Amino acid sequence: MADAHATLAAPRPHRAAAWVGQALLYGLFALAIGVFSRWPTYQHLGPDQALIKLSFTHTGKPVGDCRPLSADELAKLPPNMRAPMKCPRERSPVTVEVDIGGVPVLKRVAAPSGLSRDGASAVYHRLQVAAGEQRIAVRLNDDARQAGFTHQREEVVKLAPAQILVIDFDAEQGGITLR
Repeated sequence: MADAHATLAAPRPHRAAAWVGQALLYGLFALAIGVFSRWPTYQHLGPDQALIKLSFTHTGKPVGDCRPLSADELAKLPPNMRAPMKCPRERSPVTVEVDIGGVPVLKRVAAPSGLSRDGASAVYHRLQVAAGEQRIAVRLNDDARQAGFTHQREEVVKLAPAQILVIDFDAEQGGITLR
């Protein structure tokens, strides 16, 4: 018993070596972080490239019209559910097309979100293009009951190298915006 108690109370000669080893490992870890934070070099775009981002969230129009409920239909409903009009919850998918220089580069159909398909449709897409003057045409349809496109915009823009052009949809600003 005395020997077991003596070994527990004996000084630890390896304590200093453990501190040095731990400091060495932390130093190597910090060196690895420093090296990989600068290498390999990351180049976002080529020297003569620009970026077009199509990014928006938009709620499409309802897929159908509201209709009045008949007296029989209203009588079958509980008193707290007796609204005189029945309107569909489901929203139209949003279709967007982008042409650059007269060439179609994107066609996307974004379904409405939500279990009842009554939420907004979200679109995000990145396009790398050559810097310089570009003719951009954007078409959007947010109404399944209407053929063709409900919103259109065509514009010639001059893109500088590494410039980012964002195509968005803002109903308050008149529809499709290029910023």
